[in-house]
Amino acid sequence: MEPSLVRPKNRKIIAGVCAALAERFGISKTVVRLGFVLFGFFGIGELVYIALWIIIPKDR
Repeated sequence: MEPSLVRPKNRKIIAGVCAALAERFGISKTVVRLGFVLFGFFGIGELVYIALWIIIPKDR
């Protein structure tokens, strides 16, 4: 069973979006964070992060 996409209560820096994506897809949180930083240079990283912050539910 694959883990569901939820933002963790701990192991997060800002909202837990990167930690949730990293856990769901089995990759390093650092790689996901670097991806958001790189996409931020093009102006889309911040928008995607905020959208995912709203869409991905918190862990209970």
